[in-house]
Amino acid sequence: MEQHNHSSLVEFVLLGFPNVEHIKGWLFVLLLLAYLFTICGNLLIFLVIRLNAALHTPMYHFVSVLSFLELWYTATTIPKMLANLLSEKKTISFAGCLLQTYFFHSLGASECYLLTAMSYDRYLAICRPLHYPAIMTPTLCAKMAACCWTCGFLCPISEVILVSQLPFCGYNEIQHIFCDFPPLLTLACKDTSINVLVDFSINAFIILITFLFIMVSYGRIIEAVLKIKTAAGRKKAFSTCASHLIVVLIFFGSIIFMYVRLKKSYSLTLDRTLAVVYSVVTPLANPIIYSLRNKELIKAIKRTVFRKGGKASPTHH
Repeated sequence: MEQHNHSSLVEFVLLGFPNVEHIKGWLFVLLLLAYLFTICGNLLIFLVIRLNAALHTPMYHFVSVLSFLELWYTATTIPKMLANLLSEKKTISFAGCLLQTYFFHSLGASECYLLTAMSYDRYLAICRPLHYPAIMTPTLCAKMAACCWTCGFLCPISEVILVSQLPFCGYNEIQHIFCDFPPLLTLACKDTSINVLVDFSINAFIILITFLFIMVSYGRIIEAVLKIKTAAGRKKAFSTCASHLIVVLIFFGSIIFMYVRLKKSYSLTLDRTLAVVYSVVTPLANPIIYSLRNKELIKAIKRTVFRKGGKASPTHH
């Protein structure tokens, strides 16, 4: 049966970063440090927000959920990248490849929805401040976060099912740094026009609709901020959402170019570069952006990190 043709191809070869043998060791160290910093930074932000009652507000709730999401988002790809840099046999099983693709896209879609929820929170806080406490309740925050995760994990199911039915009967080298739909489709020995159309439709809906919603929210926010009479007031109002806007532009800027297109062929170098941006750089930048631009969060981190030291050394008080 044709749908089982892929059984003859039980694994793929992830080519990863080509022509880097001379700097493979340095690249491994750099990627490992980036991964460790991402894990430590996002875990620290998540724990600090959860442990400090003063930060139990809607804005910080969503930041903590984003940090938690980034821990899993990077775990789907970077460990395998690191292993492939050290291994001569850069293989991944057929099932493993589909699972990596599914979780990478489901967590990516969840991040799109979560960034949208964060923009709506900032819109309410700045444009409707009097109604904000009544609307953005802890219950609504929890429901919005749960909805982001649920919708995100439902989105790629149809794409994965369609890819799983394709026959892969020959060339098995994936020209990418991790398993993903575009490079997988180029290996199928069957017409994949339906897959490309489905991928485009789902990605365009998720990415463009959420990005449009975010931009509309920020359009309203900027309009409201400009009406504030004092420069100090304008600066304070916009500083609460500047970090989020930076993250949005970096993340959406790369994924729009990568996934919202109706073709299988692509520039390998460009796509690898963009993949590094949204799979490594963005999760790495999030804790830096949110902590450096947020004095309240920095103070909470210092209190949390040095609390035990202060208790253990009362003479320093």
